[in-house]
Amino acid sequence: MTLHPVELAREPGYLVIKWSDGEVRRYRLKALQDACPCANCREKRSAPPPDPFVLNVVSSAQEVAPLEIAKMAPIGRYAYSIKFSHGCTRGIYSFETLRSLGEKIEASS
Repeated sequence: MTLHPVELAREPGYLVIKWSDGEVRRYRLKALQDACPCANCREKRSAPPPDPFVLNVVSSAQEVAPLEIAKMAPIGRYAYSIKFSHGCTRGIYSFETLRSLGEKIEASS
């Protein structure tokens, strides 16, 4: 039987998933977004680093607001589509990918 999420919870800056085998993992939202599996994000991760002498200008107030999950929906019985409040909104995270990310935490009673 394939592992699957049985419970989702939000904490400030984190997503917490309880898995079907009882393991609980906590995912920092920024790290989750940085691991986005969509083609565009994978391409950006493999691109050369930006020029350190070029000033990056913040273009909107939304970009400096805390990162949040704007929408999270199941995709069949194998993944979740996660849309963040800013940045990429196309990531489809398989259960296998999600299970490999985050940090294991002790389940609360």
